[in-house]
Amino acid sequence: MKWTICVSCMLVGWLAGCGVSETAVTAAAAGKGKAEEIRQGQETLKQVQTRIDAATQQADAQRKELDAAAQ
Repeated sequence: MKWTICVSCMLVGWLAGCGVSETAVTAAAAGKGKAEEIRQGQETLKQVQTRIDAATQQADAQRKELDAAAQ
């Protein structure tokens, strides 16, 4: 039993020393960065959709003016 505890403690110490904890911190930071990237992408998508909608409305208005002028 004592041998298992000793080996477990050595294993934990070895993992901490080899950078596993640093890897976990790096992965968490990368995840946060990806979440921010997704949020910015969604915001950009909303802005583009707004511009497309405005351009469509403008084109419809111009088409109506041309149709009215042609009659």
